[in-house]
Amino acid sequence: MSSPQIVAAIDIGTSKIVVLVGEIFPGDRLNILGVGQASSLGVRKGDILDFMSACNGAHAALLMAEQNARTQAEVAYLAQSGAHLDGFAQRAEVNVSASDNRVRPIDVQRLLAEARKKELPAGRLAIHHIRNSFRLDGQPVVDPLAQQGEKLELGFWTVTGDEAHLSNAIHLVNGYNGLEVKDIIVSSVAAANVVTPEMEKKIGALVLDIGSGVTDFALYRDGHIVQTGVVPVGGDHLTNDLSLGLRISRKHAERVKLSFGQAMVDAQARAEKVWMVGDKSVGDRYIPRLAICQILEARVEEMFSIVKKRLEHLGASLTPEEVAAGVILTGGTSRLPMIERVAERVFGLPARRSSEPDWLTESLRGPEFSTAVGLLLFALNAPDRGDPRGASRKGDGLLNQLARWFGA
Repeated sequence: MSSPQIVAAIDIGTSKIVVLVGEIFPGDRLNILGVGQASSLGVRKGDILDFMSACNGAHAALLMAEQNARTQAEVAYLAQSGAHLDGFAQRAEVNVSASDNRVRPIDVQRLLAEARKKELPAGRLAIHHIRNSFRLDGQPVVDPLAQQGEKLELGFWTVTGDEAHLSNAIHLVNGYNGLEVKDIIVSSVAAANVVTPEMEKKIGALVLDIGSGVTDFALYRDGHIVQTGVVPVGGDHLTNDLSLGLRISRKHAERVKLSFGQAMVDAQARAEKVWMVGDKSVGDRYIPRLAICQILEARVEEMFSIVKKRLEHLGASLTPEEVAAGVILTGGTSRLPMIERVAERVFGLPARRSSEPDWLTESLRGPEFSTAVGLLLFALNAPDRGDPRGASRKGDGLLNQLARWFGA
């Protein structure tokens, strides 16, 4: 790019829509100009159920972000989550063609084409082809070019989405003042790239982005994402369980969760009682804090167990040797006190809450902004500028595949 580009990063969650407007400069420099937030209506577990309600919320957040930035976005990068996402591993191999057995660019091109050629079922579109490590004669190599060997191998983790869901999400954004969606990035991939240092990616890390309606996960090994997925459990389920278990309204259950909740029972929780409403008005009553924490602990443990089973079903190894950096928790629900201790118990791995980059302002270092910040980083390192993470698009392009939905 010869001049800065103004980019909107849009994260449409179950309870909240977050928009960041950033300025991308030539030479790989990013300046975040404005933030916008709005309540998310018409979205459940990452899926858009009421298009107009979701559209109004997204447009309100976009308008707020642009007003704060004092400029209009030129293109948008959109996060995608929900049960419609799926992923699968692909692996391909080719024989090195040169007589001296040195790998040439044509060998790598043949390998890439072979690894990506699997046809998808009708109605499914590829969002990411995430490259894993090259192997030359069975040994991992960072760059195989000019190295000597006989057999070159490569694996991809391919993420796909439902065509209709993706179309609705793009159409929702494209309806805002002619704004164009430049790319769609899976939420787990965007968030994981922000909160996981390069060294932790290399030694293995599991990133859980715990939102209101869903939990997105991404598993790193040898510096690459090898598995992603979504489970339909998040912070809203904690609130619902409190509402049912304590026989209080959902509004009061949310307040109790945020004010007094923690993911494990301790001595202090066993001894305390708290007010349901907090103003000691008619109808207000005491609630044992022990009951609050017991309910939350059970649900958090179940949530992590579902993620673990999903990863095991995908064939992931979660040993301390394979995932030496442990579990990294991000997303708004990761703020729940002691949640990392439950993660340690369920996964048998060290766990911590995410630490956002130092270059972010204090107001943007909260875990609820990880996905949106990750979108801006993808814009900064867009494939046409050279993508160092190996997350790439199919040759014909996701947005080109969807063009017919908009008459393009």
